[in-house]
Amino acid sequence: MLSAATEVQCSPWRKNACCSVNTSQELHKDTSRLYNFNWDHCRKMEPACKRHFIQDTCLYECSPNLGPWIRQVDQSWRKERFLDVPLCKEDCQHWWEDCRTSYTCKSNWHQGWEWTSGVNKCPAGATCRTFESYFPTPAALCEGLWSHSYKVSNYSRGSGRCIQMWFDPAQGNPNEEVAKFYAEAMNAGAMPQWTGALLLSLALMLQLSG
Repeated sequence: MLSAATEVQCSPWRKNACCSVNTSQELHKDTSRLYNFNWDHCRKMEPACKRHFIQDTCLYECSPNLGPWIRQVDQSWRKERFLDVPLCKEDCQHWWEDCRTSYTCKSNWHQGWEWTSGVNKCPAGATCRTFESYFPTPAALCEGLWSHSYKVSNYSRGSGRCIQMWFDPAQGNPNEEVAKFYAEAMNAGAMPQWTGALLLSLALMLQLSG
């Protein structure tokens, strides 16, 4: 559990977190020891843009509400990942708007970096251009950046149907309801076909008997 002294951006998860204070503090550094990932690989990332990446990593490391989207993977550096987390459309839009004038050299940050120095650097031949050049739309950024960890939702913040990257913990964590909804929907979808048919038959029988 995070303490009250936790860095501001990860504090929404303070009461129920999957990360430690040390993890939160590392997330706020330009090059974190957690991943040795340098946000400023082209030039200094604008603060308005960087706050979204910090919040994205806080969500990834600290949120206990992403279980429905965990998938098993066979990769040297991890065994699990998140896939198609339904990110609220406003959160994606604001992320893109605040980062469109910052610079990067890649459209997929999951792979393809030069790591010989121990820190990510642009691969040979890659050109530093604005985010808007590599990510022409909000969906291109939010879905393409981390190999579809996120899927931009058609739902809005407060709908109970999309994950909010930003929220006021004093009002409670809205992502708890979202995770419960999708977990129940996924469990229902996992029922054998004969079970669904049986339930439908029982429902029809009850209607007729009524």
